[in-house]
Amino acid sequence: MFSKYKKTDAAAANSAASAIVTPLAPVTDSEPKPASMRRAAKPAAASPIDKEVKRKQRMSEIKLELHRSLLDNLNLAALEHATEQDLRQEINSIAAEVLAEKSIVLSREDRMTLNSELYDEVTGLGPLETLLKDESVNDILVNGPQQIFVERAGKLELTDITFKDERHLLRIIDKIVSAVGRRVDESNPYVDARLKDGSRFNAMVPPVAVDGSLVSIRKFKKDKLGIDDLVNFGAFTEEMAAYLQAAVATRLNIIVSGGTGSGKTTTLNALSSFIDNAERILTIEDTAELQLQQTHVGRMESRPPNVEGKGEVSPRDCLKNALRMRPDRIIVGETRGEEVIDMLQAMNTGHDGSMTTIHANSARDGVSRLENMIAMAGIEMPLKAVRSQISSAVNLIVQASRLQDGSRRMTSITEITGMEGDVISMQEIFRYQRVGLTPENKIIGHFTATGVRSHYAERFRMWGYDLPSSIYEPIAAQ
Repeated sequence: MFSKYKKTDAAAANSAASAIVTPLAPVTDSEPKPASMRRAAKPAAASPIDKEVKRKQRMSEIKLELHRSLLDNLNLAALEHATEQDLRQEINSIAAEVLAEKSIVLSREDRMTLNSELYDEVTGLGPLETLLKDESVNDILVNGPQQIFVERAGKLELTDITFKDERHLLRIIDKIVSAVGRRVDESNPYVDARLKDGSRFNAMVPPVAVDGSLVSIRKFKKDKLGIDDLVNFGAFTEEMAAYLQAAVATRLNIIVSGGTGSGKTTTLNALSSFIDNAERILTIEDTAELQLQQTHVGRMESRPPNVEGKGEVSPRDCLKNALRMRPDRIIVGETRGEEVIDMLQAMNTGHDGSMTTIHANSARDGVSRLENMIAMAGIEMPLKAVRSQISSAVNLIVQASRLQDGSRRMTSITEITGMEGDVISMQEIFRYQRVGLTPENKIIGHFTATGVRSHYAERFRMWGYDLPSSIYEPIAAQ
């Protein structure tokens, strides 16, 4: 045993023994019964499902006992300097001692699973570690200690993973938020944070969360998806990719619009790959998720106020400072408040090629949302002046959507062409045309051009991107 990771205080060892909960003993009858009564009272054979439930309950109880013993025996201060191999060996050794002491016999598979879960409890996020390591999982959604959902390929599914109880779940939440200098309790019942791997974390605890703590984790994708990857996945076509490359390279101001989980950040990441490597880019986000491939990138992250209500750094503060840092382009991860004023002004005053995302269901809704954000910021401007500001600042709206079958598509690319009276004029260049559903409820559809030539075609040609007229022809005309 690696004594440098184990407490040497004898009192600690005694407390460990006293902390261990005695395993449940098998229930036996206190006195024999007549054979006829035994036959009549003989229970039906337990189903495989019941046996599995009981096995998991027993394993959960054993894990709780071992975890308490580990907390009493491990020298937690020394864990920071321990290698993974040494720590795993120490945990396995302590677990073997306790199992032998309590006369608990486990199969080799159960013992390996138990040791792995104990390691996750000590160093990681307990039951969530398995899901965080699963590359097929996009989102982890916890509704109380006994209900954990995940999203795979756009569809939600219930897992068989659970926490022991609410206290166990709260301990994991506290472990996450304390690592980034934040807290969550009754007086401050909700929190945003970022995990070590960059995943976005949000939690809400009782009494605001009625049936147990609510946790949502948007996993950080380590693999950078480029335009070619999204074309291969069917998110859009090569013609649309060629158009978007010209739009980004010629420094059009672009807004990526879409609902929650529609792939806005992924689309923004992919579009950024068309930016020239010689340009200076500044990014502003609530939670750093953008993965830009360029050399000259300055990343900023906003910060909420501390316990005393001080120290807040808003996206607007970051944006104001970014304008003083000689950026060629500014990329705001999401615009949803008063920072919209500074974003539009930046787009209007020489920072062409800037990009951001907003929550909206269509390009027209996106423009309305920009108008509403300006109004909510307390800026008193005539509606026509607001729309004139938007029409001169924003050139392109890319609409991303998550369809009912879980697939994600770029459903529309729309240009803003100016003003017609008091109305912002727009023209759609590409759209996703839905045709029907398969028996498996998969959406049948195709991408098509609308037949409208780009308002910026001359700009593209002047910058060396002379797109063929064929990409603007609808499928029916080809």
